[in-house]
Amino acid sequence: MFSIFKRNRAENKKQTDEGVKRSRERWFGKVLGLLRSSRLDDSVWDELEEILISADVGVETSLGIIEELKSQVKDQRIEDPEQAFEKLKETLAQGFGSNNSSDVWLDNDDEPRPYVILMVGVNGVGKTTSIAKLAYHFKRAGKKVVLGAADTFRAAAEEQLEILGERVGVDVISHSPGADPGAVAYDAYQAAKARNADVLIIDTAGRLHTKSNLMEELKKVHRVIARLEPTAPHQVLLTLDATTGHNGLAQAKSFKDSVNCTGIFLSKLDGTARGGIALAIQQELQVPILFIGTGESLDDMAPFDAKDFVDALLAPVS
Repeated sequence: MFSIFKRNRAENKKQTDEGVKRSRERWFGKVLGLLRSSRLDDSVWDELEEILISADVGVETSLGIIEELKSQVKDQRIEDPEQAFEKLKETLAQGFGSNNSSDVWLDNDDEPRPYVILMVGVNGVGKTTSIAKLAYHFKRAGKKVVLGAADTFRAAAEEQLEILGERVGVDVISHSPGADPGAVAYDAYQAAKARNADVLIIDTAGRLHTKSNLMEELKKVHRVIARLEPTAPHQVLLTLDATTGHNGLAQAKSFKDSVNCTGIFLSKLDGTARGGIALAIQQELQVPILFIGTGESLDDMAPFDAKDFVDALLAPVS
């Protein structure tokens, strides 16, 4: 089902390029010029380290990247800046890990219907908009989609999802504000099943990770779905706001511990000049980034591809 996101590779690369534009122009696009500027000595490594840390890669991750690159340069006796640059790109791409493969998203007849995606994340990270983007792309690929408005704690959350659902052209199952999120999830699954939907995407409350009672509600939604279909939810996507940088990682760890997140939708990537947070997320959470949000329209998203991301991020700028 999900290989539909990989079919238009040129468009995906274009979206990725747009998403990292600010990060490239502010930090990463300087790297090749730096490597060309002098011999590959300690001063270059120090400046490269500063670029990585400033771009939100994180201190430990940055140091690891530099040490790996220095080791390769020394062992392979690399003196050509272009070759060192390619080694850096390889190191960065490898830092995202093999589990970031698009093979996570399959397309075959053996998948359960509906395929249930549970979306989690705190208020303000762009979760509801990310749901609409996913729904839009599924629908455009010919899939029947139902949305479940189980964020019953935030004022007007159901209304927002219904407005977006109408824009996309998909059904939204909701209850009155303050209703039991588990009951909404239950009804959304039953409706999706009755309507022969291919995909059910369930919104959940943008709870703060410090509120344990709300985290318990999230676990309850997870259990309700699992009772209806033992293999569900099939994906639990954590929406993270790229502009919050490392401040969002503590929240992310709590969600991961509560509901075993299977992937990350990194939203608002176009709004930050510190795209290095993507590397920090991978290193600290060990959860694959599956999608990136690259703008405000329904089209503005792309499946995450480590090589394309690094190529776009490090493309030289004057």
